[in-house]
Amino acid sequence: MSSPLLLNIAIALLRARLKQSIVAAAGVTFGIAMFISLVSFMTGLNKMLDSLIINRTPHIRIYNAIVPSKTQPVDLANEYMSYKNLVRSVKPKDEGKQIYNAARVIKAIRADERVIDAAPKTKTTVFFNKGTIQLSGMIEGVDVDLEQKLFHMEDYVIEGNINDLGTVSNSIIIGKGLGDKLMVKVGDVVQVITPDADIAMLKIVGIVQFGIAEVDDVQSFTSLPTAQKLQGKPASYITDIQVKLKDIALAPVVAREYAQLFDVDATDIQTANAQFETGTNVRNTIAYSVSITLLIVAGFGIYNILNMLIYEKMDAIAILKATGFSGRDVKTIFIQLSMVLGVVGGIIGIILGYVLSVIISKIPFVTEALPTIKTYPVNFDIMYYIIGISFALITTYLAGLFPARKAAKVDPVVIIRGK
Repeated sequence: MSSPLLLNIAIALLRARLKQSIVAAAGVTFGIAMFISLVSFMTGLNKMLDSLIINRTPHIRIYNAIVPSKTQPVDLANEYMSYKNLVRSVKPKDEGKQIYNAARVIKAIRADERVIDAAPKTKTTVFFNKGTIQLSGMIEGVDVDLEQKLFHMEDYVIEGNINDLGTVSNSIIIGKGLGDKLMVKVGDVVQVITPDADIAMLKIVGIVQFGIAEVDDVQSFTSLPTAQKLQGKPASYITDIQVKLKDIALAPVVAREYAQLFDVDATDIQTANAQFETGTNVRNTIAYSVSITLLIVAGFGIYNILNMLIYEKMDAIAILKATGFSGRDVKTIFIQLSMVLGVVGGIIGIILGYVLSVIISKIPFVTEALPTIKTYPVNFDIMYYIIGISFALITTYLAGLFPARKAAKVDPVVIIRGK
């Protein structure tokens, strides 16, 4: 039989049991809508949490670690070279935190096609004095332009302007937690004491907040020249090189390569944030599992409704087969019936899922811990909509396939004789 005729019969059967058909389509609609809204919200939340770490973390950090010397004097003695020597209480070898030939290293890294850019940095622990208050903290000297280009630091400055670090001499941007403890604000001057007992007066030109209390309570930033002058170091003094790659997945390989090439220590972002990445993967797995379960449950609903429809329409099936419709035609009718439910429910589900996602994205989300976030984060990735409609069509096809095969095997003679 022709396909349009079979489709018309399928639609007629749906209209005959309109309430059940609406319930079946509603199950698909609800499943897809919840899948899209839940996955969009969960992945948006994960991206927001990841940004707190990843946006502020270089893909590769190059530095000089203070570690014990691998070669001890006893290992150099001829009479003990053939022995396995065990040395206790080995003191770390202080070769200094400076990266030697840092300018040449940065130039070589920037020439690498895998690299977006590399930013120099120097950091030191200090004491902040304000009246009778004295707190320990950390000052990072940064290249202001590169810091904004690679790490979007301006997004975290809640008061003042990061550009003032490059234009105002002896200036500093401090963490909000640190500023609250010192009871200072933008425009105030804070006294800083270095580990070498050098004292400097720095003007506060901004307040920064990352939403991580352990960071906001100790962190502060100044320009690279100011930090070098604060420590009494030359302009070539660099303790860290921060590298951003075009592909973050290459970080472990490139880090090992740079460590061997430049004879430095290098840490990749995956190693530095392994626990955080694990948490993200777990949350994504939970979101997908719950969402797909909703679609499967909707598929079982369609299966049950079609099963009941077959039993109720035995007379119609028998008449169809008695008037020349083959078992294959009957099977096609019920599969088309199921697919109509899937398509209609899927389209409405996509629209409803998008509407729910928009509503969630408009709900205010105000917290002092995350000053840059104003509403709940939602990820409007079109892939979730494609996955939702595809899974719905597959589920409804399978849900209609088994009842359709049962309908195709109906013997019209047995049904008519029974009547």
